[in-house]
Amino acid sequence: MSERLKIRTPKSPNSSKLPRIMARKSSLLKQTLIFSACTILIIYAFFNTFLSSSTTAATTGISSTTSSLFAEQISRENFQEFPEKVTENEKKVGVFMYDLPKKFTTGIIENHALARGSSDLSKVSYPGHQHMGEWYMYLDLSRPDLDRVGSPVVKVNDPEEADLFYVPVFSSLSLIVNPARAGTVPGSDPVYSDEKMQEELVEWLEEQEYWRRNNGRDHVVFAGDPNALYRVLDRVKNAVLLLSDFGRVRSDQGSLIKDVIVPYSHRINVYNGDIGVEERKTLLFFMGNRYRKDGGKIRDLLFQMLEKEEDVVIRHGTQSRENRRTATRGMHTSKFCLNPAGDTPSACRLFDSIVSLCVPLIVSDSIELPFEDVIDYRKIAIFVDTESSLKPGYLVGMLRAVSTEKILEYQKEMREVKRYFVYSDSNGTVNEIWREVAQKLPLIQLMINRDKRLVKKDCTEPDCSCLCTNQSAHITSL
Repeated sequence: MSERLKIRTPKSPNSSKLPRIMARKSSLLKQTLIFSACTILIIYAFFNTFLSSSTTAATTGISSTTSSLFAEQISRENFQEFPEKVTENEKKVGVFMYDLPKKFTTGIIENHALARGSSDLSKVSYPGHQHMGEWYMYLDLSRPDLDRVGSPVVKVNDPEEADLFYVPVFSSLSLIVNPARAGTVPGSDPVYSDEKMQEELVEWLEEQEYWRRNNGRDHVVFAGDPNALYRVLDRVKNAVLLLSDFGRVRSDQGSLIKDVIVPYSHRINVYNGDIGVEERKTLLFFMGNRYRKDGGKIRDLLFQMLEKEEDVVIRHGTQSRENRRTATRGMHTSKFCLNPAGDTPSACRLFDSIVSLCVPLIVSDSIELPFEDVIDYRKIAIFVDTESSLKPGYLVGMLRAVSTEKILEYQKEMREVKRYFVYSDSNGTVNEIWREVAQKLPLIQLMINRDKRLVKKDCTEPDCSCLCTNQSAHITSL
């Protein structure tokens, strides 16, 4: 028994507690390390999220500003050299109107009155006629600035501040100063010469510093009548010409790119009634000169074909006060108004039709129309090529097939754009002409700079400011 007995070493009193103490210390250390690691991770995540958001916002701001100049993200404090707000006039094109010698402006009005027996020139005024847009343009720049609110251009009194120069010659009135029958009776030879006026005008312009500076490219000249300034057109062709059409203008003299098509001044009263067809009993109306030259020869052919048609009124008539009253009644009581070419592709009758809410039926293959950048004429007029219009029964049959709803649509659109063709409207034709002229300024500056750097000018064909179009197709708008 004694051999099996093992000798046991006596234990210290604290020896049994030591493992438990070590275990607790180890557990506490692990918890501390885990807590510290979590804390570090949380702090890292917090700062990483914050910095990432800030960086993204900043990057977004920079990207946005590069796509939009002077955006709100860029502090204006860094751009003190730029004004915070551009004033109204600073946005507009500056126009200087020449103070022409009287013989080119009001002197023409006086000569017109004298040729008709007037003895009191203090009471004369610009006479009404279809090309009197030149008078309204002159009036516009003669008004005080406060009366020109809404104009696309600003009048400047210092030519050094001008972007464009307006030449307020009454070129269309000059053509009709002498009565039509002047010179047909012995001793009644005309005392006024339009040709002399044209020559003297250009001589005066060519003496002006600002005309010579850019060869007239930054000048604006109204030549509404197709024959206006015909004798000197080659000498003013660099200017922006305000024309009714290109019927008598060569391709090297005028183009849609360089010049502006302007409307005739309507000669009949504006229709102020509501849209509708109840009071418009006549299907098609025309009153005007039956016999014209060039493209206007179609008028006689249309007369022969239409004058016997039912519900069609087609009459020969020249300009007179009584005939204008008759034309007013006719257009105001008709659904459609015939607009054939005159001596040139355009005619005053188109604009009479529009202000009458009488749907224009346009038979003129080469017509150019004003303000086509903002007006879709297919919504207010019907276009028929000359060849188709001369087919027996074609025009009348087509018009009878137009529904009442469609006519009302045409009338509604005409009512919306009517102001574009009323020169006396403060927000009408004059403002629209200036708007289109102002749009030419970048091209004008391009041509001025181009002229300065060219070292050889021997071009025998129209230069790059002209526009050629293909007019070989026959298209009817309905």
